Amino acid sequence: PRAILQWNVGSYRDISLESLSLFRLLEPHIEILVLGTGDRVERLHPTVLKQMRECGIAVEVQDTPNACATFNFLTSEKRVAAAGLIPP
Repeated sequence: PRAILQWNVGSYRDISLESLSLFRLLEPHIEILVLGTGDRVERLHPTVLKQMRECGIAVEVQDTPNACATFNFLTSEKRVAAAGLIPP
């Protein structure tokens, strides 16, 4: 179901396995997590991305405006998606 949750992340540097644990707990299990890292696309630590893949969640990292568009597209196609968005 649609929900908005506060994600306690201030910048892409705060994105870690711990901060992403919220997305691993969501039901129904999400297929894809779209992360918006602010004004620019920022690289996340490869271990973080690998751990999410091992949990069965694909991660797409984009700047926040494009992440919003991607999330809207995925949900319009009835994909089980979530977005973690950091304001630009």
